[in-house]
Amino acid sequence: MSPEMNRREFVTGSLLAATGGALASATAAQAQSAAASVKKPAQTLPMGKIGADMKVSRVILGGNLVNLFTHSRDLRYVEQLAAQYHTDERILQTLAVAEENGVNTMSMSNRARALGLLKRHRHERGGKMQWIICPISKPDDSMTAYREEVERLVGEGADAVYMHGGVSDSLLAAGRVDLIAKAVEIFKLQNVPGGVGAHDLGVVEACEKTGVPNDFYIKTFHHLDYPSAPKPEDMKKPCAELPGYWCKDWKAVAERMKSVKKTWIAFKIMAAGAIPPKKAFQWAFEGGGDHILVGMFDWQIAEDIALAREAIEKAKPNRQRLWCS
Repeated sequence: MSPEMNRREFVTGSLLAATGGALASATAAQAQSAAASVKKPAQTLPMGKIGADMKVSRVILGGNLVNLFTHSRDLRYVEQLAAQYHTDERILQTLAVAEENGVNTMSMSNRARALGLLKRHRHERGGKMQWIICPISKPDDSMTAYREEVERLVGEGADAVYMHGGVSDSLLAAGRVDLIAKAVEIFKLQNVPGGVGAHDLGVVEACEKTGVPNDFYIKTFHHLDYPSAPKPEDMKKPCAELPGYWCKDWKAVAERMKSVKKTWIAFKIMAAGAIPPKKAFQWAFEGGGDHILVGMFDWQIAEDIALAREAIEKAKPNRQRLWCS
């Protein structure tokens, strides 16, 4: 080779080595920053309680962004965009930032990648984030697969378990509220708080009527005052992605929940991004929610938590439902 080529190779190799070293240093710095941030709370949040002694922040971090369920209606590219943004390191950073801002609990469905990252956050980076997780197995008369999954989730570190709202809605429609009760019994046998998710208010009504011993509900709650809200004639099911709605009669929900003495985690309060957080947070707390389940990108967390703290204080004089957490 010519001397010129040798020089070029030398310069190129040096630049690549320097770039690689810089990237490695940046990655290491990110990891150190994420690990450090969970130990230095910048904000605190009011707490409630689920079950006998599980202390839970009034804002719970939603897992849909991490699991890439963006509920982006017909904007299909949004899910791909979220997937590109949420690298493993970004998810770990999001968990750390949430803890730094007073969020001590997150809720999500059982997905292998996300669960693995929760364990890394806890065991490798010193995170204290609590997990409320719903199984993905389908309940049936034997409940064998469901029970095995719950046992595994608790063994891996789940602090509370609940039935996914889509599952409980389907069981109600099939007349199988008994399977919802069996699931809750399985949760309780694991000595963790057990909950029931729902889009359909009928799930709450059936559980209360039959005495299902769940500790908490994760129930949708949002108004319909947003530009893309469905027309009354469009709302033929408890929820729908198109047109996007997850709570078709918020007044009925607020009224029914007044007499429910179990913890209520209100979710989909922003109608999957259609309602601004400042409006949604205060509205949900005033309407009776004990906690709000909120999907947040890392860059949204600090502002959202500040809004939530303000919303909790403003909602207190106007709540008609007693705090049940």
